[in-house]
Amino acid sequence: MAANNPYNHLLRTVDVDGKTYSFYDLTTLSDNYEKLPYSIRVLLESAVRNCDNFQVTEKDVAKVINWTTNSKDGDTEIAFKPARVLLQDFTGVPAVVDFAAMRDAVNDLGGDPQRINPICPSDLVIDHSVQVDFSRSPDAAEKNQDLEFSRNQERFKFLKWGANALKNMLIVPPGSGIVHQVNLEHLARVVFAVKAHQDRPPILYPDSVVGTDSHTTMINGLGVLGWGVGGIEAEAVMLGQSISMLLPKVIGYKITGKLNQYATSTDLVLTITKHLRQIGVVGCFVEFFGDGVAELSIADRATVSNMCPEYGATVGFFPVDAGSLHYLRLTNRDEHQIALTEAYLKSVKLLRDYSDSSQDPVYSQEFTLDLSTVVSSVSGPKRPHDRVSVSSMKDDFLQCLSNKVSFKGFGIPEDRLSAEGVFEQEGQQYILRHGSVVIAAITSCTNTSNPSVMLGAGLLAKKAVEAGLGVAPYVKTSLSPGSGVVTYYLRESGVIPSLEQLGFGVVGYGCMTCIGNSGPLPDAMVSTIEKNELVVCGVLSGNRNFEGRIHPNTRANYLASPLLVIAYAIAGRVDIDFEHEPLGVGKDGRSVFLKDIWPLRKEIQEVESRFVIPAMFEEAYSKLTGNKGGSSAWLSLNAPSDALYPWDLKSTYVRKPPFFKGMTMELPKISPIVNARALLLLGDSVTTDHISPAGSIARNSPAARYLAKHGLTPRDFNSYGSRRGNDEVMARGTFANIRLLNKMVGKPGPRTIHIPTGEELDVFDAAERYSNEGTPLIVIAGKDYGSGSSRDWAAKGPFLLGVRAVIAESFERIHRSNLVGMGIVPLQFLEGQSASSLGLQGNEQFSIPLPPTLKPQQHITIDVDDGKSFDVLVRFDTEVDITYFRNGGILNYMVRKMID
Repeated sequence: MAANNPYNHLLRTVDVDGKTYSFYDLTTLSDNYEKLPYSIRVLLESAVRNCDNFQVTEKDVAKVINWTTNSKDGDTEIAFKPARVLLQDFTGVPAVVDFAAMRDAVNDLGGDPQRINPICPSDLVIDHSVQVDFSRSPDAAEKNQDLEFSRNQERFKFLKWGANALKNMLIVPPGSGIVHQVNLEHLARVVFAVKAHQDRPPILYPDSVVGTDSHTTMINGLGVLGWGVGGIEAEAVMLGQSISMLLPKVIGYKITGKLNQYATSTDLVLTITKHLRQIGVVGCFVEFFGDGVAELSIADRATVSNMCPEYGATVGFFPVDAGSLHYLRLTNRDEHQIALTEAYLKSVKLLRDYSDSSQDPVYSQEFTLDLSTVVSSVSGPKRPHDRVSVSSMKDDFLQCLSNKVSFKGFGIPEDRLSAEGVFEQEGQQYILRHGSVVIAAITSCTNTSNPSVMLGAGLLAKKAVEAGLGVAPYVKTSLSPGSGVVTYYLRESGVIPSLEQLGFGVVGYGCMTCIGNSGPLPDAMVSTIEKNELVVCGVLSGNRNFEGRIHPNTRANYLASPLLVIAYAIAGRVDIDFEHEPLGVGKDGRSVFLKDIWPLRKEIQEVESRFVIPAMFEEAYSKLTGNKGGSSAWLSLNAPSDALYPWDLKSTYVRKPPFFKGMTMELPKISPIVNARALLLLGDSVTTDHISPAGSIARNSPAARYLAKHGLTPRDFNSYGSRRGNDEVMARGTFANIRLLNKMVGKPGPRTIHIPTGEELDVFDAAERYSNEGTPLIVIAGKDYGSGSSRDWAAKGPFLLGVRAVIAESFERIHRSNLVGMGIVPLQFLEGQSASSLGLQGNEQFSIPLPPTLKPQQHITIDVDDGKSFDVLVRFDTEVDITYFRNGGILNYMVRKMID
């Protein structure tokens, strides 16, 4: 709160339990206030409270107040300061690496490195994201955690150093849970109470957060406005920089009715995901309303909000209501905190009653879903928004086999549709066919925060075991909850033994299979799959199933509820009609159908009400933070105490990144990109998984050659995600996905053509050769470039390869921001144009003028050496984007700002 804030006349006080608090009374600010969507009211409060007429101006406030008019154009820029920054391990490591390197850069340029500190409340959560190598071992979680510490001790030491060297930073130790669930169950405040001035009462304001994972959106289910940003942008926010954003349209999504007794929250979210993706909500806020919302638990809402990136919106927001306050009590939040939350939200009209339609605001557009129409569903085989009803699953998969290669096709010739192969495991032979399930994972993030589906899976497992059903030993099964609370209520409800008997024992807490850390499949199985070119399947309860993400050998991957994950694991195949075909034969010799063991929603709710209680949350999170928090391995870990990090030049995990190399206080001149070559020519929906893989490091890759050169054997390569603090590994891992389809090569794989010689090379090797030749590089792509996880290395990697610009038909929001943050120019083909329509082959040379007078969303003309030219839209969307670009990126800007 700025002392010279022009809106200080709006300050009011409220007494809660004998304590006085202050707040900005937005209700008196404008007659339009109660017509604003609740999510926009949060943006407005932040603008009012942070208004200093420097970073946040009165014009910003006026723009938000007049949202109804200003949001229609889509080009109204505002500044937003979130209350918190949330980092996860995979992106948290490079974020702290960059802070350490920024301190060195400030020191080298004559500044005070102690100024490099987060100045907003921030939470750094370490995800326990290991490869699942002991999926059926009874002590799998312990073995996996030991493995994690042995592999990643360097990274953990670095993070522990960051917790001491950087102010106002909380680290949640390894093995505690996944960032999103810990945020929901423990970290989120809903309302902040902060002592901003010595002579004034603490000020109340809405909790809000940006995080370095796109599924930060999960917290919107609790009524906390939050979304994913790139790690680069998050670092700037932690240093006090506001986010420059376009005032969004807000789509009102009305929910009515009730879910039927067989439907789960997963079915609901897959239905919503497909619907909103078809509507087209990219860049929009989605806000849920209607009396049907009250029928959804906070866990249900959080599941819907979690998959917001999959339906393309910035947030999927559920305003706070009585159910939110009940959840705070359930999760053992402080009673005084709950009381002040309720008092404040009522005072500023941010507390909703979903049954009261008079509270409904005015939205940009409205759409409706009747919960009673939701049916059992899965999504796949290659994208999270390709929903398939379970009743249609068998026919859909069989069609996908013969369809031409696409998001819904594998192009299997007719004479290979019945292909099969035999392999041996533990002395027994097994047959694999198209559709065989080889990975079945109840994995954290989307669903494991939701007791209804987790207990539902436990009850289904119990009934399956009682009926005499089992899972074939070759199916790689795992259960990785999002927090220790899940293990508590699964154990107390008595379902753990049945889950373990089916192979779904707890293997740890973290991303695991959903991020590609499923661990290896047996060599004999892999050989059979590859020899017979089989389309075998992974079934998981996560949120992403892009090609090559889950496992290199599972060409088809389906998202499903935890209950259906177990059902498909028992069946052993996805081409099953559950209504007419049995799961298997029971102990009495009779066929057992899915309907025979499926628990009803009412049955699940009864168990949930008995076993999900505040004491569990108190027990789980009392061990989470503070000097005594974490495992013995974490507590005994010795970290450096230096103010400047003592870089180990021999480290293959944590290196001082080269982004500030050669930096000066003077701004670099903007220069045109002349005679650039296309490093890659790509199609639609190229994800950050394609650009910056997070899974295992292939033994024949440039990254593997680098690690081998440093004396490491393949068993010690670990994953790209674990080595995100090493720029040498990550540069070599850029565009290293085995499913990347570069049209210049014409077949999947991380390869490209070095145009001058016509030689086919690994992408890194080609980029290195171009660099030695002094040739600038560009990437050409189709629609939705950079969709998927918000990985900053998907921008940092191309920067290190020498990519100066990306020309695409459209960009995913976070990735465009990351490109700008690294000084890479995002250029967009004009409407109706594409590389194909312009006849671009990828073997041309491109000259791109970048005038000194760059303006937001300017059109420029690109000249091609074959005589063509075409106009593109420069996707610097705001003046702040241009400022970052002029500085060579956001980090360079922040270093100069710290010294200035």
